[in-house]
Amino acid sequence: MVQNWPTKKLGAICDVNGGNAAPQNYAVFSNDGIPFVRMQDLGRYHVTDNLTETRDKIKKEAINKLGIKIFPKGSIILPRSGSVFANHRAILGIDAAVVSHIAILNNYKGIEPRYLFWYLTQLDIGRHAVKTSNVDSISFQRLKKFEIPLPPVATQKQIVERLDKIAEAQKLNNGLIQKTDELFQSLLHKELNPADKNWETKKLGSVFERITDAILPTKQPEQKFNFIGLENIESNTSRLINISPVEGSFIKSTKTRFKIGDVLYGKLRPYLNKVWLADFDGICSTDIWALRAKEGIILPQLLGAILQQSSIVQKSSASMAGANLPRANKDIFDKITITLPPLEIQKRIVAKLSAVQDYKKQLLEQKVKLKELFDSALGKSMASDKKSKDA
Repeated sequence: MVQNWPTKKLGAICDVNGGNAAPQNYAVFSNDGIPFVRMQDLGRYHVTDNLTETRDKIKKEAINKLGIKIFPKGSIILPRSGSVFANHRAILGIDAAVVSHIAILNNYKGIEPRYLFWYLTQLDIGRHAVKTSNVDSISFQRLKKFEIPLPPVATQKQIVERLDKIAEAQKLNNGLIQKTDELFQSLLHKELNPADKNWETKKLGSVFERITDAILPTKQPEQKFNFIGLENIESNTSRLINISPVEGSFIKSTKTRFKIGDVLYGKLRPYLNKVWLADFDGICSTDIWALRAKEGIILPQLLGAILQQSSIVQKSSASMAGANLPRANKDIFDKITITLPPLEIQKRIVAKLSAVQDYKKQLLEQKVKLKELFDSALGKSMASDKKSKDA
């Protein structure tokens, strides 16, 4: 149990280094140089034990000239400023230069590197951040003081072996989800674009009714509502997350009523591809359009699928207006053209797409179980200790 294990400060079990200032002269970058890890590279992976791909690479001749530090394969990297709350973690899978917003750990002493890595994925470093020039950051001095529990090396290896096996299953699961998404897009494109079709071309706005049934939940403070906000629709999955009935007193602004069969479409940052076919009645944020398929013209399931089509996502995103909170433009969105088959063919297409979506649903359920298994494998004691004691 972690509470019975001795602890050591992070700075005592490894070197804690700073990265490099990002070169401002883009002439030093090339396609075949030394990888340069920026925060967006780390963010793209989020958590990985093998970071190998970066957007930028620095020419080898510029390394010495600019005094760029190269960090060895196997170093652990994590945000030190800017994105500290995102809890990105990675192990370098290659020798690389790293930007100064990221801390680099290496030269481990008395600790299995992968044990430290997995432990750090659970450690909420961001809660210790302070504002420096309006940027959330952790000082090196503070970072080095985080207490890390140190079980016997044999126990560390057992923990790593167990977590590695689950992580491998998670990689396989994520790969299958990605392939399922690709299959869905490919199937949708193929079914809606047959070589010999003679179907109608329609504007999106002609196949649905945009629901404007407004409600102010605070007028019914004790009633519980099925409230859907943008944060409750997962990107690219058509899946609801973190939902539970909410009392009207906690829902402060006007919302939109929706019914079973309506398609909820996130108009704020439409590139996030947040679409959900409602399977219960409820209310939703006004940053979500509730779209009701017109009977006899389009099936609700096909409308939801079409709105997730990559070409529609791109066109909707291209219509965005607003610098800080970009939203899809209603008029432009409604004029996007689609090719629509007869209802009988729609039913056949929906049946094929539903089979893919059902399989993806199973994969997503498996993903949740694997995450729970991973968290459990760290142990409740480790989880309770993960907030750490930063002396």
